[in-house]
Amino acid sequence: MSISAVMPTYARTDLVFERGQGAMLYTDDGRSFLDFGAGIAVNALGHAHPHLVEALKLQAEKLWHTSNLYRVAGQEKLAARLVANSFADTMFFCNSGAEAMECALKTARRYHQADGAKDKYRVITARGAFHGRTLATIAAGGQAKHLDGFAPQVDGFDQVAFGNLNEARQTVTPQTAAVVVEPVQGEGGIVVADPEYLKGLRAMADEFGLLLIFDEVQTGMGRTGKLFAHEWSGVTPDIMALAKGLGGGFPVGACLASERAAKFMVAGTHGSTFGGNPLAMATANAVLDVMLEPGFLPHVNAVADKLWAKLTAIVAKHGAVFESVRGKGLMIGLKCKVPNTDVIARLIDHGLLAVGAGDNVVRLLPPLVITDAEVDAAAAIIDRAAASLAT
Repeated sequence: MSISAVMPTYARTDLVFERGQGAMLYTDDGRSFLDFGAGIAVNALGHAHPHLVEALKLQAEKLWHTSNLYRVAGQEKLAARLVANSFADTMFFCNSGAEAMECALKTARRYHQADGAKDKYRVITARGAFHGRTLATIAAGGQAKHLDGFAPQVDGFDQVAFGNLNEARQTVTPQTAAVVVEPVQGEGGIVVADPEYLKGLRAMADEFGLLLIFDEVQTGMGRTGKLFAHEWSGVTPDIMALAKGLGGGFPVGACLASERAAKFMVAGTHGSTFGGNPLAMATANAVLDVMLEPGFLPHVNAVADKLWAKLTAIVAKHGAVFESVRGKGLMIGLKCKVPNTDVIARLIDHGLLAVGAGDNVVRLLPPLVITDAEVDAAAAIIDRAAASLAT
């Protein structure tokens, strides 16, 4: 037995992409694909967006890395803009969603323990959640397939049913420090949290002195039609994790927090060598340039409405293949009656890339800049693929 030079931790599709443009990807053997996976909700502005490319090139010619021993101008600029457009007063920059969640969990523990409550460390999380692949975040997610082979499970997480406020309230103990939830469960199958559930969690956190943490790694940065998904509910968290679309394809994450939640996160409590490096900050600031333009989010909502209408018709037409369509904005799940892996494979055969999720769901996560014509093209492919599966 021999192992590949690249550790075989992924079941990869046999495609090698050479270049991309907008919502299109092109392989090294000349095939083209409409990309409705967007690197798992990462390429929010598509591939090779000219404003992002220019920002990264300009920064690359000046400075790549200095570490966080010194001020980083791009961090200060990006933080000020995110503060101005969110609930947050402060933030920590890192490289990924898992790191952003680690910072969120540490911030919650620190909030209580630095104030004398040394026994407060437990966090209530939801079944079906996904918060990353570190030892702590797989324990937070609680999914058996992610925990298998990595015992002992990191202690400190209490799982309850997603959407069940009564169970969450019954799980609070004197050791509970925080509650974590995704406004829309992504890996769990594109399951949207009811606004009343999120409001109830906010009230519960306030009643018991807990911190409310939103994992918006996948839902944030315009994916649902608002800059952050929790805005639809009118609920404000204490801490929020961001990544994926924040860099438009460049690795960057951020942990946003209110001043109250982060008051004990002082020098020496957390750190990152690469986090917030000049390249990442230049790219993330360029992403914000585009997303904060007045017409950007209205476009997301308009094109999402068109896609939803077409998908609803396709589900009704192909009842032997699809059960329902669910999600919010351009974070869409097709609940399948046949194996979702079969649907994804057939979509690839017809020139469309999609992503699997739990509960036998196919995720559609197109770039937020898709056009009406690309929606039409994607819908036609899904229709043809479903017809071929039905026969």
